[in-house]
Amino acid sequence: MVCPYLEYRTHDETHEFDHPRAYCGASQEFVSPMRADVCNDRDRFDHAGYCSIYRRVVAESGDD
Repeated sequence: MVCPYLEYRTHDETHEFDHPRAYCGASQEFVSPMRADVCNDRDRFDHAGYCSIYRRVVAESGDD
């Protein structure tokens, strides 16, 4: 399962990128490829277990 806050963007307000970059909607910023691996649940990572940003947003929203 992929984090519902992860998306890939090819631009921001001022730049066009050569390739899509990982964007975290929860933190409202682009994230590193390593962080995106966690978001994508790669290599035995689980975004719900390893991402403090995701856990914070879920706790604040009351969704479990």
